Amino acid sequence: MKGKIKRVFPGGNTSKGFYSYYDYIIEDDANRIFIVKGGPGVGKSSMMKRVAQDLLELGYDIEYHHCSSDNNSIDGIVIPELNVAMIDGTAPHIVDPKNPGAVDEIIHLGDYWNVDKMERNKENVLKTNKEVGRLFRTAYKYLEAAKPIYEDIVDKNSEAMDFGKVNIETQKLIEEILGDINISEEPGKDRHLFGSAYTPKGWVEFTDTILQDAERIYYIKGDIGTGKSTLLERVYKEAQRRGLDVEVYHTPLIPEKIETVFIKGINVGLTISEMFKDDNKKVIDLNRFLNMEVIEKYQSELEYDKEIMNNLIENAIKTIKKAKETHDLLETNYVPNMNFDEVERVRKEIVKRILRYKNRIR
Repeated sequence: MKGKIKRVFPGGNTSKGFYSYYDYIIEDDANRIFIVKGGPGVGKSSMMKRVAQDLLELGYDIEYHHCSSDNNSIDGIVIPELNVAMIDGTAPHIVDPKNPGAVDEIIHLGDYWNVDKMERNKENVLKTNKEVGRLFRTAYKYLEAAKPIYEDIVDKNSEAMDFGKVNIETQKLIEEILGDINISEEPGKDRHLFGSAYTPKGWVEFTDTILQDAERIYYIKGDIGTGKSTLLERVYKEAQRRGLDVEVYHTPLIPEKIETVFIKGINVGLTISEMFKDDNKKVIDLNRFLNMEVIEKYQSELEYDKEIMNNLIENAIKTIKKAKETHDLLETNYVPNMNFDEVERVRKEIVKRILRYKNRIR
């Protein structure tokens, strides 16, 4: 039987620039972490995809960790049952071994390129890399500019909110989900990733795969500034107090904010994702606690703020797309100069090594 697929983003293009949750891809005490190094176009993503496919066919579940700057590309894979990961260790998310040899090791695909031919491309590589960097800096400025507009929307909507009622609603929700579970001496673990991202293809989310094992899903509805992220944070921290492990998925614009929580052990999901708004899930509608007279007072300003914010985000996405197209040109300097037969040999050896962990206790 083929394994299940889960898709996430370990990093994101945000108002703070590139923001990384790579430390949460897998825990430090993993059975094995293969850190794949090498330039663009050397086959890192393709290698990880093929390793994952082999293991899927053998019935293992796979987590695909997608690249936010090219969502068709993979920055990592995790095989939870075997407690093994492969991670792209190149910039901007540089990863190096924390426990070399004992847990982590580097797979350097640069060992299989033709150095003499690569050196002939030096000027073009430097020029193209510089342009990619410039484009990303521009994209991040657009996202940075969108943040204060977002915060202005928060200020106006917060003025209209009855947060006392939100607190009561949150406590009722905590009791409904966690009321039968006692406080634990050992708090649960939290894992942080992105469930969505601004990518060259626009805004992309994987919440459907993140919550595929959820037996109950709560859709948290509400405008910007109505307290959705705070509600989600309070629920997940309360779950931790009761000894439950949680997965916390953050928003791409402001990476501290939360869009989805999955509580392991009881298989409960809570999300602001509109994937679930018409899916007969339980709805917690925070807009009920808005004073519409205040909203009407600010209506034209709110509409203008949202238009400006969305335009800035759209310009960021267009610029990320240009950066991806330029990065694709960079890959053309590497692909013809790689020995992919050797890369394939290494890939097959990695699969064999991963399978040795099938009888090892986590």
